[in-house]
Amino acid sequence: MAQRSMRLAGMALIAGAGLAATTAQAQDKGTINLAYVEWSSTVASTNVMRAVLEQAGYEVETSSLSAAAMWQSVATGDTDALLAGWLPTTHEDYYAQLKDQLVDTGVNLDGTKLGLVVPADSEVDSIADLNAHADDFDNKITGIDPGAGIMRLTDKVIEEYDLDLNLQSGSGATMTAALKSAIANDEEIAVTGWTPHWMFARWDLKYLDDPKNVYGGAEQIHTIVRQGLEEDMPEAYAILDAFEWTAEDMGEVMLMNQEEDSDPYENAKQWVEDNQDLVQEWLPAS
Repeated sequence: MAQRSMRLAGMALIAGAGLAATTAQAQDKGTINLAYVEWSSTVASTNVMRAVLEQAGYEVETSSLSAAAMWQSVATGDTDALLAGWLPTTHEDYYAQLKDQLVDTGVNLDGTKLGLVVPADSEVDSIADLNAHADDFDNKITGIDPGAGIMRLTDKVIEEYDLDLNLQSGSGATMTAALKSAIANDEEIAVTGWTPHWMFARWDLKYLDDPKNVYGGAEQIHTIVRQGLEEDMPEAYAILDAFEWTAEDMGEVMLMNQEEDSDPYENAKQWVEDNQDLVQEWLPAS
């Protein structure tokens, strides 16, 4: 009897191990590494895609990099994809240099904009008028990380309009902190801004007119992946290729991320759970 019990227990153990292995194999489809830059829009899209890929059974790692390093990492295959290809203007230099080493899967968000942003009640309405009010703006434009495309374009704006204002680099977080402080103190401030961004939902802001069109018109955000991903991980590639949402969708996630002590990854998982109808459009049919 004891031997029979031991034999049955051993069989159960083997069966259980086999079931566990089968389940693990079904869920372990490999690891995807998403590169991103610490912009509120990119944090939102990257974490949403992380949650979607995990729902599909992938392990997902994320790498926070500068804009230039983000593009380079996908081009070299050190990471698999980025969801923040602002084209045709903001990232045109990166794309022109690396396009032969990358795969552009297409647009994931349409209708973006970038430029100089000021409080809506500012007396200034155009970039061309900034010099007349330079002292009010403390002779500076508050920017973000120096590798960002909008910073390159703003340097060009300063040159084209012969502005007597200096561009200060920092980060997306330091830019919005400075904006918050200026608005609270009813002070003038000019910042490098873009849409979609949660700051437009938080405060009453406006873009300065750009009569020379240095910043260009509306842009699109593209999903860029490394060469060979489609062959290596066709299902993951299909999900990244299918990913497309609206500025309103992204805005919901960005606002969630501005709540005190909120976790962008947990917020993304909640948004994915609440928007399964849309998420299922990105997932391959089972």
